[in-house]
Amino acid sequence: MTPATLHRTTGFLLAAALLAADQLTKYWVLHGLHLQDGHILTLLPVLNFVLVWNHGITFGMFSSAGSKLILATIASVVIICLCVWLWRSEKWLNALAIGAITGGAAGNVADRLHYGAVVDFIQAHIGAYSWYVFNIGDAGIVCGVATLMLESLFHHKPVAAGSGQR
Repeated sequence: MTPATLHRTTGFLLAAALLAADQLTKYWVLHGLHLQDGHILTLLPVLNFVLVWNHGITFGMFSSAGSKLILATIASVVIICLCVWLWRSEKWLNALAIGAITGGAAGNVADRLHYGAVVDFIQAHIGAYSWYVFNIGDAGIVCGVATLMLESLFHHKPVAAGSGQR
């Protein structure tokens, strides 16, 4: 197995693992904990579980009733593009980041198709200040995007000898 194939395989395995973890935790919150809309389960002084149905995209934008299928379709096209990008990826870190984004996005599309909305339940907060409520898939997407951004900032392409660039 070539290194590039190993990177791609690892990226796809991470996508599958993240999708599975995302869907299992959502199932557990809905059917194991029986968490109801708006009820708060305090886990730590800075961490709660609270069920929120996200009918839109990030921060609930575009949450009108007719947009559910459109959002799922757009997200599915993005997932296909991510899979193509992952297949072409030759770097291990990029493959992992793209895999995390793909798995997280697939989990949210699965929710949208199954429930008509994305299941969000993790609430991190400090005192009264609270971030948005998110899920495991969202965390994978954010970590993957942050990794790609940091990698692009700190990766220096080698310059060909005699090119005059420094």
